[in-house]
Amino acid sequence: MLKLYGITQSRAFRPLWLMHELDLEYEHVRLDYRGDQLNDPVYLAINPNARIPALVDGDLVLWESMAINLYLANKYGADSGLWPARIEHQALTQQWSFWVMSEVETPLLSVLMHGRVLPIEKRDPEKVSRNLGVLKAPFSVLEQALAGRAYLLGEDFTVADLNVASVLVWCKPARLELDDYPHLKAWLERCLARPARKLAQAA
Repeated sequence: MLKLYGITQSRAFRPLWLMHELDLEYEHVRLDYRGDQLNDPVYLAINPNARIPALVDGDLVLWESMAINLYLANKYGADSGLWPARIEHQALTQQWSFWVMSEVETPLLSVLMHGRVLPIEKRDPEKVSRNLGVLKAPFSVLEQALAGRAYLLGEDFTVADLNVASVLVWCKPARLELDDYPHLKAWLERCLARPARKLAQAA
C-alpha cells in the first residue's frame, strides 16, 4: 500500500489531492513540519532532507511533491485521464508543473506569510507589495493560456491543472482577488470545487 508522510497544511496536500482523485488506497502518516518529527532517525532514513512530503510505494521512496504527483499520475492515472495519453500533453504537464513552482509558488507564499500568517511584528508590507507585482506576469500567462478552454490541456481536468491549482489555492487564504483574471478565476474555482480536493483538505 502507498504510504504518504506529511500533513495537509503543507505541500503534502498535492499528492493527497491526487490520490483522492485516483481513488487510491494509502496510509497517511501525519508528520508535522513544526517541531522535531522530521528529524527522527526513522524518517531521516526515508527523506534525509528532513522535509515533507515523502512517498513510499513498494521499494520506491520519493520526495518532492511535484515529482510524487507526476509519478502517481503516470503510474495510476492513465485510465482516469488524469495522466494525458499524448506525449505532447505529457510534456506540457511537466512544463506547467515546473513553471508554477518557479514562477508562482515563492512570491505567492511570501504574500500569504507576510500578509496573513506571520505574527504582525514579523510581517513585511514591502514584501507583500513587491510580490503582488511579481505575480502579475505569471497570472497574465495563466489568464491567456486558459482563454477559450476549460483546463490547461483542453476540456478535461488533468494532473497539470491539479499541480498548478495546488499552488494557486493559497490565493484564498492570502485574500488575493483574481477579478482582473476572469479565466484564471473561473478555472481555479472549477478545480477547487472538485470533491477530491475537499477530501484532501480534510485529510
